[in-house]
Amino acid sequence: MNRPDRPQTFSGPGELIEAMRPENGLLKNVVVNIGVSDESDATVNYAISIAEAFDAHLTAVAFAHDPIVPETIFDGFAADLAATYRGRVLKAANAAKRRFDEAVRLAGIAAESHLLDATVPGAADMFGQIARRYDLSVVAQGKPDKSPLEELIIEAALFESGRPVLVVPYIQKAGFTCDRPLVCWDGSRNAARAIGDALPFLLRAKAIDVVIVASERSKSSELPGADIGRHFARHRLKVEVKRIVREDVDVPNAILSHAADISADLIVMGGYGHSRLREFVLGGATRGILTSMTVPTLMSH
Repeated sequence: MNRPDRPQTFSGPGELIEAMRPENGLLKNVVVNIGVSDESDATVNYAISIAEAFDAHLTAVAFAHDPIVPETIFDGFAADLAATYRGRVLKAANAAKRRFDEAVRLAGIAAESHLLDATVPGAADMFGQIARRYDLSVVAQGKPDKSPLEELIIEAALFESGRPVLVVPYIQKAGFTCDRPLVCWDGSRNAARAIGDALPFLLRAKAIDVVIVASERSKSSELPGADIGRHFARHRLKVEVKRIVREDVDVPNAILSHAADISADLIVMGGYGHSRLREFVLGGATRGILTSMTVPTLMSH
């Protein structure tokens, strides 16, 4: 198991230079939310593979949350129902925590896990605050017809943490790779932030596709996105800028379709939305990707 408390030694200048490379030094502290709705550990396994790749410490947080019980005249019945539900959730959370502890023990990585009590909205707020103290948070894509907690945690991590969030599809099987990432570029602040946050990942890429989705062809002689292409080139990265013209401007579908065409193993994009009366309102493209995603996606806001 890694022991980060011990001073690191180097056998020579070459090893020191390698250790100082950005991809080895910018991602050392990762937090993952453990879902308790079922026994699928796709997100946990993906987070463990990230920690292994970057020699990072991994913290897991599981929430034993109270149910959402609507107001009813049958107060006694509602109380009994809530107690039964909470007992099931607590049992599932403890089981998920044990599976995580065993998985990181077998992987031999530095890790810790925590089980916290909260309401559903309280759990999301708490995770958003926890994520502020980490380089990256890893969370699961919300499943259809399941608890809203996973979606709320994504929103809180994206809009409240100030840090990047990596969303793992619930169908994910493979561990972390970043051989062929797809970077979404629209010139915005959020997109720029996502690229900066994703740099430790992108420095591992064999080739990068920068994709611009537009409703009409550019009238300029210079390809839009050439400036961000030069930015990547100065990091000695192999990049190809592609402009996808879609009259209907179905941005999520265009992105996911292109990701499938090139077998992308990571999507990088800005996360868009705003808060209204303490409720997050996601932008159309952001919600579309989170709903239909089939590739792990790193978002920043």
